[in-house]
Formats: sequence, structure tokens, C-alpha cells
Amino acid sequence: MRMPLARHVVEAVAVENGVCIRPMPMRRTNLDTGETQIIPVPCGATLASKCPPCAEKARRLRMAQCKTGWHLDDEPVPDPDPPTGDAKALATLRADLEAARADVLAAGDTEQAGEIDELIGQVDDELAALGVRGKAAPDNRDRPRRVRSTKRRQDAPDLPRLPVDRRTVGQTFEAADGTVWRPSMFLTLTCDSYGHVHKDGTPVDPASYDYRRAARDAIHFPKLIDRFWQNLRRAVGWDVQYFAALEPQKRLAPHLHAAIRGTVPRAMLRLVAAATYHQVWWPSTDRPVYDDHRLPAWDDTAGGYVDPDTGAPLLSWDDALDGIGEDDEPAHVVRFGPQLRADGVTANTATTGRMIGYLTKYLTKSLDACHDIASDPQRRHVDRLADALRHEPCSPTCANWLRYGIQPRNTRPGLVPGRCKGKVHRRETLGFGGRRVLVSRRWSGKTLTDHRHDRVAFIRQQLEAFGHTGDGPAGDPAANRTAWQLLRPGDPAAPRREHLLLHAVAQRHAWRAQLDAARAAAGGGLLPATGPPLPDAA
Repeated sequence: MRMPLARHVVEAVAVENGVCIRPMPMRRTNLDTGETQIIPVPCGATLASKCPPCAEKARRLRMAQCKTGWHLDDEPVPDPDPPTGDAKALATLRADLEAARADVLAAGDTEQAGEIDELIGQVDDELAALGVRGKAAPDNRDRPRRVRSTKRRQDAPDLPRLPVDRRTVGQTFEAADGTVWRPSMFLTLTCDSYGHVHKDGTPVDPASYDYRRAARDAIHFPKLIDRFWQNLRRAVGWDVQYFAALEPQKRLAPHLHAAIRGTVPRAMLRLVAAATYHQVWWPSTDRPVYDDHRLPAWDDTAGGYVDPDTGAPLLSWDDALDGIGEDDEPAHVVRFGPQLRADGVTANTATTGRMIGYLTKYLTKSLDACHDIASDPQRRHVDRLADALRHEPCSPTCANWLRYGIQPRNTRPGLVPGRCKGKVHRRETLGFGGRRVLVSRRWSGKTLTDHRHDRVAFIRQQLEAFGHTGDGPAGDPAANRTAWQLLRPGDPAAPRREHLLLHAVAQRHAWRAQLDAARAAAGGGLLPATGPPLPDAA
């Protein structure tokens, strides 16, 4: 029984060679000759529990993205081009059609209003064809908009408010010897405390530990992060750019690490963190109305859920929101905790590489696997938090609203409280339903796909410098005359996964041999790196 299985040996060899262990068989057909070939395509997983090579590849791509935009000296994204004459003419036509639509609706002619809507759609399509981003006006005209008071809470300090300049590059400093440098920062933020904990993150008194507030903070933490960057930009007066990654602390609270381009005074960071909050204007969920043994039932006649005893329809979502008065308090308020750390970082130093590695070290793991759960108190701590998240509403469409006597928005039959399919209810997310990596729009001026293409172009440049042109799928000059098709399970032409792995490992060995031969013929060195910066932290 201690003898390794052949399948596991093949997977171990694939991992050592950086080959995807869950390849997808793709049929590549040459449209000119009709020749077909089965090619294993990487799965692209971002978690090591699914595919370690693909997850590590995705992590290193994020490292390159972080390093590219952290210490820029020039603005990465230029200002948008001015609108052309054709775009202005179409916008004028769009305004005339909007006015005509309002006139026919006032006259009660809905049929002609529908024809104008079709013309408006055509004008929007023409604007998009000219390269205009977005739409001149939203399509949903009748959506009601609830307005809440924007007055700041009395228990939150005031913040300075400056006009936000479009500058994204940080300030330069000059030393006494004339040396000029442009430092940046590494920021750490976390949630507030929910009770005293031990060193392993477990609560000292589980009975008094506020799991409900911990679950709600985790669910609404993305909104708090967005509000923090908004407040920070208004307080400092320039467009602060960031590359942030989320991970849990040992106590399982959300924990944010962020690389900030430029420097901000630490006193300002602490003031902004203390003054930042997010109010959740939802119906109250402090007291459940129904339990698991007595839940509302769907009624086809009423078109919604009704009380299991009286048959009365439950309160709709819009009526529940309308019941929140001006003097009522929000259902929940999310804040940052007092733990805040900000360190200065300069470009092209060993500290930069270590910080990037520290920022991305948990990206290949799910949130519940970032820290080892080795003891029974830790397991019970995770179970209690997962149970609190299971019954907490995550969105207006969550099925858990039925437990509180409220019909979710866009209600439908089959909803069961405690079985919502939202991402925040999963154990591996610990309540965080947002993206693990948060990158500002003007960080590097490129999308993640652009960074991926830059790395491929860099490798091709190195190979061409050695006099070698790729003969694989990526280097096929006739790639535009090929068609790709995914082989579904059960397709008789689909090879076994082990055969795909062996084929991919052999292909990787062939490519490596070609690179070594070209490197030896060129004198054993590579050209200077003109492509994206390679990560210098493991």
C-alpha cells in the first residue's frame, strides 16, 4: 500500500515541470488543410487545491502586475481623446430622440414611443462603434431611486475634502546630497475586534464572541474598502492608486494588504481609516420570525411566499425598505479596527520583492486554508462562524430574508433559508464574496490580459534573439486560419487525462531543450529584459 500509484507519479512529474494537471482537451482544426490535432489547454485555476501549476502561474502574473505599477514615474493612462464630430452629432440626435420620446409619452402614444426606443438603441450602437465607452443614458428609465441622508454620523470624525487631481504619481523627495527618490507605501488594514482571542485566533469566551457582527462585517467588507479609497482620495487631493489583496487573520477576520503608489502621511491614513464607515440600509435582521421547522411556503395564486399558518403574503422587499424611517438606524455599520500599519518602500530594493511576495503569498489558497486549522478549538471556531454566515442575508435576493418575514427581491419558488447559493455563504470564503485581488483602474494602464500578453511577447523576443521561432500553437503563423473546439466528456475522440499529461510534459521538455540549445549557441546568456518585470520574490 505504500507503493505510489502511477497516476500520482505522472501528476507529480507534471507539477515539477509546471504542467497543468487538469488540462482541457481542445480540437484544433486547420481550416485550409482540414488537419485536426488534440491539444491540452491549461485549466487556468487560481487555487492550488485544484491545480498547483496554474495557480502558481496566476500568482506570478499578479506579482508582475503589482511590480509594474507600484513605482511609476509617469502617468500610466493618458487622458481620453476628445470626442469626434460624428460622436457629437450622434449625441445631439440622441438628445432630440429623448425629447421626442417624452412628448409622445405625454400624449399617451406608447406604440410610437417603442419605435423611438428602437432608434435610440441604434444610435447607442453607432456611438459604441465609434469607440465611445458606456451609454449616454441608462436603459432602465423607471427604476425608483431611494435617497438616504448623506449627513455624516456623529460618532465619526470629519475629514478634509479637497478637489481630486487626476495625478496618480506620488511626490518626489530630495536628500541633502541631491539624491531624488519617489517612495511608495505598503498599507495593512483589518476589521474591528469581536472579543478577546488566544494566539491561535480562537476566542477566549466563545459565548460572548460576537459572531453575528463578524459575519456581517465580512459580508459588507468590500463596500468598506471602496469607501476608504474614496475618502482617501478626497482627503489628500490626488487619485491614489492601489494593488490590494485580501486574506484572513488567524481570528478569521478580513485583513487587507495594499501597495500604494506614492506616499500619504501616516496620521492622514489613521484619520481616514477611523472616519471611514459603511451603513447597510436593510430591514432589521436581529430577530428571526420563522425557524427551520416553520418556514414560509410558496403560493402560486399569490405569486409569492405566504405565512405557513395564516396564509397571509409576506412583506415585499420594496415595502420593507419603505418601512425604514428617517429616524431609524441602519441595520449594520461596518468600520475598520484600530490595527493599521503603513511602511515606506522604495523602488528596486530587496524590500520591494519581499513585500510583493508577502502581498500575494495566499492567493493560491482559499480563505479558510490560509492558516492551518490543527486543533479542535480552531475547528469549532470556523464552524460557529460558518453557521452565522449560513443564516445571514447576503444580498436583497438572498433566500434568508424569508426567515425574517420578508420576500426577497425578484422572488421565485424554491428558495430555502440557509441554502442560499451566494458566494459569501461558502465555508471557503469566510463571508467575503468579492474579488481576492483589488486593482485600481489607473494602476499600470493595462488589464491582466495585457500583462499576460506582454509576458508571452517577452519570451518570443528572447527566442527570436537566439534565432529560434516557435513551432507550437502559440507560434503558429496560421493561427487565424484555425478553429478551436472543446471536447466534452464522453466524446470518443477525447483522450484520457493521463495521456494529455504525458503529452504536455514531453512538449515542455522539447521546448526546454530548444531553449537550452539556443542559449548555448548564443553564448549562454539572455538578452536584457525589455518585457514585463520578472518577479524577484518567491
